[in-house]
Amino acid sequence: MIYPKIPLAQTVVQLCKAKGVKHIVISPGSRNAPLTIGFSNDDYFKCYSIVDERCAAFFALGIAQQLQEPAVVVCTSGSALLNYYPAVAEAFYSDIPLIVLSADRPKHLIGIGDGQTINQKNVFENHVLYSSNLKLDLKEKDTHGVEEELPIFKNMENKVETLLGLKKTIQQYNEEEIDKAINMTLLENGPVHINVPFDEPLYDMVEELYVKPKSTNPENKPLQIDDYILGDCIKNWNAASKKMVLVGVNQPNQIEQRWLDTLAADESVIVFTETTSNLHHDTFFPSIDKLIAPLTGDHFKKLQPDILLTFGGLIVSKKVKAFLRAYKPQQHWHIDEKKANDTFFSLNNFVKTTPNYFFSKFLPQTRLVTSNYKSYWSHLKALRLVKHNDYLNSIDFSDLKAFDTILRAIPNDTCLQLGNSSTVRYAQLFDLNKTLRVFCNRGTSGIDGCTATAIGCAVVNNKQTTLITGDLSFIYDSNALWNNYIPNNFRIIVINNQGGGIFRILPGHKNTENFDTYFETNHQLTAEHLCNMYGFNYESVSSETALKASLKSFYSDGDHPKLLEIFTPKNLNDEVLLNYFKFIG
Repeated sequence: MIYPKIPLAQTVVQLCKAKGVKHIVISPGSRNAPLTIGFSNDDYFKCYSIVDERCAAFFALGIAQQLQEPAVVVCTSGSALLNYYPAVAEAFYSDIPLIVLSADRPKHLIGIGDGQTINQKNVFENHVLYSSNLKLDLKEKDTHGVEEELPIFKNMENKVETLLGLKKTIQQYNEEEIDKAINMTLLENGPVHINVPFDEPLYDMVEELYVKPKSTNPENKPLQIDDYILGDCIKNWNAASKKMVLVGVNQPNQIEQRWLDTLAADESVIVFTETTSNLHHDTFFPSIDKLIAPLTGDHFKKLQPDILLTFGGLIVSKKVKAFLRAYKPQQHWHIDEKKANDTFFSLNNFVKTTPNYFFSKFLPQTRLVTSNYKSYWSHLKALRLVKHNDYLNSIDFSDLKAFDTILRAIPNDTCLQLGNSSTVRYAQLFDLNKTLRVFCNRGTSGIDGCTATAIGCAVVNNKQTTLITGDLSFIYDSNALWNNYIPNNFRIIVINNQGGGIFRILPGHKNTENFDTYFETNHQLTAEHLCNMYGFNYESVSSETALKASLKSFYSDGDHPKLLEIFTPKNLNDEVLLNYFKFIG
């Protein structure tokens, strides 16, 4: 087998392999050549070449999101690394394991005006679990394992390391740092950054390993809950007649069905689920905004919970956040292994464990409480659904009508990726097919990597993957299509309302030149030429009839991935949506 000659590169590659890290997303470059040689010449790894670093990082994030295991991104030195930052931040706030390997110049070439060089040390420190800055190998070896003479600058560095008594521990230091960083992402599900300095020559190869790095197993802490905390939770829960469970972003199949059934059986409990929660029960309350948007003060007081129990990631619904901030629960508990966001400014109990483990210890000791809390809101939920359907049957073709048609047509067991901004918010208004697995980059809620994430998801997913996205999100991330790995069953649906439609819904002065240019970003672009360039089958529609006809064949097998662009009337969409909330009330 062929290996990079540089021992540090060998060390990085071998430790990734020892820890079962398989998916390596490489952006072509020169300084990262030793790592590229090591990963691409070992059949153990599945390597991908993605030129655009921002897209590469979101592509890797999509892989890690689906597999729930670390994916690696590898880049050259300089500004290439900074292009990873949006995906690193998303991974940090969404608890997705991502390993960033950045090649770097040696210390003596940093800060002297050398090309393609920036200060890479700790560049992501506010948004990673761990930053590791490795040390340059002090001496290289030739193909016979004989140490070579070092350039003058490396000799100076060598003398300093020797004087400090570090010379013999460079390899050990690097091994321990790499080992620690990878273990961190394995244990805590988040991004880590390993900065790897290389000196020239970069492309030399050998046929044997110089190093045998030591790998340690990550130490999993046993799940547990303090008896006092558990007892207090049980006591308060059994005494409350109005309990609300609110679930944010959640991986599919994370909660055992028996615990969901237990919650559903209690008439003092209502469970609000978001589209991204991937939790379903006939008695739960999806489409939160549909229920609470028309409420007034008296209804809000009736809905105000004694206890709010939350788990999962960030909440999409602005309306439920506004409600719970204004009508605070007496107690707010959050269940999570890592962090508790005080989203509603009322958090008083953070139970640091998994939701499933908490329910296994907690729910068997609770009792059903007599209450009309659930029955009252279930009745209102049924009324809202009738009004929802009546409204959809009465409106002209628009974003809302298009989403109703699209979401009804998605095949069972599809992996559904939602773009941010308007897309995920429109999806929140509908009760989705329970067989769908729904994902959205809600950690930072940015539009910058939705397409690349969906493609990474599709590459490692055996199921059909469909991305629904807006026109600005799609155009912004269009470099994601510069990708040789897109499966033919991948589908993209672009809702093109000729700008940032969500800004027409928000308060502000509309239909002015300033608004059109700087807020809505009015445009006349389409996806057609991009599809021609990147090998997608393209179709466009601009009416309900045409959309329904197109969707009949959209998911059928083909020789290329497909994109369906739906044009909706931008000057009507906001009026339709705002009137929707008035109508259902």
